[in-house]
Amino acid sequence: MTKTLAAALFCISLFISPAAYSAEKTITLAVDNMYCAACPITVKGSLEAVPGVMKAVVSYADKTAIVTFDDQKTTPAALMAATAYAGYPSVIKG
Repeated sequence: MTKTLAAALFCISLFISPAAYSAEKTITLAVDNMYCAACPITVKGSLEAVPGVMKAVVSYADKTAIVTFDDQKTTPAALMAATAYAGYPSVIKG
């Protein structure tokens, strides 16, 4: 009986893990310093290098980056830091 109860509690704990609360989020960043058609490649690479980023679409024409990420693995602040470190400061576009 004790082993069955322990196994049941273990299985329940798997479903209540913090990963179960993670959510896919998408934000748009306004990106500064993009002055040529090659700049979005650098911005995209810096964003995709951040753990938790699933997709980054960077537009030179709009000077934006649309980023889809796992909010349990990264934050908007980390995304902005990644672009700034690459030489392209960014802010959340409202």
